[in-house]
Amino acid sequence: MTSTLWEPSSDRIDATEIASLCRDLGLSSSYRALHAWSIADSERFWSLVWDRYGIIGERGSGTVEYGERFRETTFFPNARLNVAENLLSATTVDPTTHLALSFSNESGHVSSWTLSALRDRVSILEQAMTRAGVVSGDVVAAWLPNLPETIAIFLAANSLGAIFTSGSPDFGTNGVVDRFGQLDPKLLFATDAYLYAGKEHSTLERLSEIQQRLTSLEQTVLVPYLNPDVRVPGTIPLEAFSDRITPTEPIFKRHEFDHPVFVLFSSGTTGTPKAIVHRGGGVLVKLVSEQRIHCDIGPGDRVFYFTTAGWMMWNWLTGALASEATAILFDGSPFHPGPEVLFDLIDREQITLFGVSAKYVDALNKAGQHPAETHDLSSLRTICTTGSTLVHESFEYLYEKVKADVHVASMSGGTDLCGILVGGDPTSPVTAGEIQAPSIGMDIGVVDDDGNRLDVGEQGELICATPFPSIPLHFIGDVDNTRFDESYFNRFPGVWHQGDYAEWSSGGGIIISGRSDATLNPGGVRIGTAEIYRQAERLDQVEESLVIGQVWEDDTRIVLFVRLAEGIELTDDLVTLIKATIREGASPRHVPAKVLAVTDIPRTRSGKISELAVRDVVHGKEVKNTEALANPEALELYRGLEELR
Repeated sequence: MTSTLWEPSSDRIDATEIASLCRDLGLSSSYRALHAWSIADSERFWSLVWDRYGIIGERGSGTVEYGERFRETTFFPNARLNVAENLLSATTVDPTTHLALSFSNESGHVSSWTLSALRDRVSILEQAMTRAGVVSGDVVAAWLPNLPETIAIFLAANSLGAIFTSGSPDFGTNGVVDRFGQLDPKLLFATDAYLYAGKEHSTLERLSEIQQRLTSLEQTVLVPYLNPDVRVPGTIPLEAFSDRITPTEPIFKRHEFDHPVFVLFSSGTTGTPKAIVHRGGGVLVKLVSEQRIHCDIGPGDRVFYFTTAGWMMWNWLTGALASEATAILFDGSPFHPGPEVLFDLIDREQITLFGVSAKYVDALNKAGQHPAETHDLSSLRTICTTGSTLVHESFEYLYEKVKADVHVASMSGGTDLCGILVGGDPTSPVTAGEIQAPSIGMDIGVVDDDGNRLDVGEQGELICATPFPSIPLHFIGDVDNTRFDESYFNRFPGVWHQGDYAEWSSGGGIIISGRSDATLNPGGVRIGTAEIYRQAERLDQVEESLVIGQVWEDDTRIVLFVRLAEGIELTDDLVTLIKATIREGASPRHVPAKVLAVTDIPRTRSGKISELAVRDVVHGKEVKNTEALANPEALELYRGLEELR
């Protein structure tokens, strides 16, 4: 059973970018009409994105050149641009007063940078990189917290045409080398330490080994954070790296639309992380289109996403600069010194869009937080969530305990396309448990195993049938695109296969039931994992859960692992209650054969639970990339369990 939790007022609808677009195009004032037009006339739509949102560059002739294969389609084939130029230019705000970046950490507010100050910093770093020998096509890597300097380094590298890649300082040595080592970076920017949950964590011992193992490095620049006076052999302090350089106007070298802008890495545990090379122009127009239309971001907005520099949402947040919004940065734990820290940030920074993971919302709900009673939150217009499925109860929590008049926009997409496939619609009602709409300009479908489109209420694979600008260029080391095609195109030739298990709702929304490679098949019936999580975690006794399918007696049985609330034990009565709750709330098919208590649940560094890693451990298989996990030690809890023999 679904319920409508929010309906935008007519005044609010009329003020959105969607309504403005529909008026200008002569369409009925609805996102559905706009989306249908964007699919029917794809070339005109992407051309409109360039013109309407002021993409800076030489557009040239042509909008789309279709290749024989999906991945060979090229957008704006004769265009030339520079991503940094687009993120650092202003037409409607005063760069000397407009805040581009505002940074806080667990200790409170630290620094704010105007757009002019950011441009100056980029100019200095650009000149310093040139002095260090960086040229177009070189790789610049950053092992840094979510600092203003990290964004400035990215923009400086891009201004030269260099390729940027980043990872957060909580990555272990192998995690950094497994990623950056694929790219042969010329420069590495690293920090001395990072702060999390009130504790300072030094990076210097790991940095020494990383430098030794990244043999391509010509220079390592130390970006001081917690210990500004620290000096490390084999590194040059940031101040010395840019010594005797005065800022000038940045020199933005324009390249072809598909010139690589950065490399993102997959977070899976089944092998070496995929190094995904993204095209600059494609990512730019994709992010601008979804932020302007789905999130209604515009000049003067203040946009926050809780992320590290090792997750694609950092790139998404940085992209908000192209809409002349302020990017609000935070470094540290979202629960330190208390669970109110990010809501304090909303009021202090007057945040208009607040982005977090679905699991963060679950944790707030479990902790009994009621921000509507303790905070003003009057600036807050949109709450975005991603990372995993936002369950019904979390939708309800946000409206009942956080803010009644807010647009809750659940989104789903990923590192692979550096954007969303499905997301919010600020002109339509929000229904618990659903993502509102397919992404603008993308022909999203749900298909069966034979690739046939499914109707409302039928579960299948989420696909995109039309090419889009941010299709990755390729994977590093995948010379013949074999791994690339296996990841996205081989399952359903001619369309993009996302790897999510989904269905259309009766209201036109999308319900995602989990990753399709983690779906369960007891008795040959395919079941998504999200509904099991939703029912199990409704119980106060269950903090969080993880479910897998275990091969058992020529079939598959469902095994549910639960991390219980403090002081709670897994008794027979509680197991019975968990099973009954799942049976009643989902179906008898969803009921686990086994329910086992664990003290920790493994997660990727972007906060997603790692079902595949646990499944491999239970079946005695090697987990090849434990560095993808934030807490790899948790896997030992699942190894050799007597109850599963």
